[in-house]
Amino acid sequence: MSKRILVFLSEHGYWGEELVGPLEAFDGAGYQIDFATPTGQRPAPLPPSVDPSFVDPPLGRSVTTPEMAAKVKTLDQSTRLDNPTSLRDLVPDRPFLSSPNYLRELEAHNRELEAAVRPIVGRYDAILLVGGSGPIVDMANNARLHSVILAFAAAGKPIAAECYGVACLAFARDWDSRLSIILGKHVTGHPKEYDYKDGTGFLGTDFNMGPPPYPLEYILRDAVGPLGQFHGNVGKELSAVVDYPFITGRSTPDSRLTGDLVVAVLDEGLRRYGW
Repeated sequence: MSKRILVFLSEHGYWGEELVGPLEAFDGAGYQIDFATPTGQRPAPLPPSVDPSFVDPPLGRSVTTPEMAAKVKTLDQSTRLDNPTSLRDLVPDRPFLSSPNYLRELEAHNRELEAAVRPIVGRYDAILLVGGSGPIVDMANNARLHSVILAFAAAGKPIAAECYGVACLAFARDWDSRLSIILGKHVTGHPKEYDYKDGTGFLGTDFNMGPPPYPLEYILRDAVGPLGQFHGNVGKELSAVVDYPFITGRSTPDSRLTGDLVVAVLDEGLRRYGW
């Protein structure tokens, strides 16, 4: 049977190639793809990711070819991203400790959470968290998304993430231990050398945040702990890492490789790559 992938996207802008690259790999493998966003709004690409004239300041060159810009625009103008699944409707939210009936509500939450995530894990062979600056806003600290990630990790199913989407893995933590699920793992992600000094933008806002609000490299280094390792691979054109069940891609140029690695994990049993 065909593999099925659930792709999570920000409602505040995804980087076009970071969706198109893996999507081409999945389509080529004959996979079925479904999409989800935090509240069910249709996702849209960040404007620089469809602009071949945009020069990425840290890299000193354009990171969007005219061909990729055309592919991103074609996808955005199609109906494929219409009506994504709403994560808010799919997964219940944990009650506040200050609730007057906290214990009973927590028991009910745990029952509802198990009933919600079990079919998701059963239906999909892997999940992908697409990058861009948008995930900083509505994915990195999204408790509902964390619950899905934790469920896939517990089931031993592949979890792929790109660029700032990798932050979701650092923040997906056991509620009691507070330890990240990537503790002791090897991952890649946006290194400090590639961070903007200015210009971080999000769809739906009218301000320039400046540099990213957190340095992803530092977050990931702390999350993997002394027995894991962050691989920035600065100076290398590509950086993608498989430390099963996690598949991580550094940034835009690594998008297709990340998708190819997901296919290799699912179809060929790949368990380690890039370290």
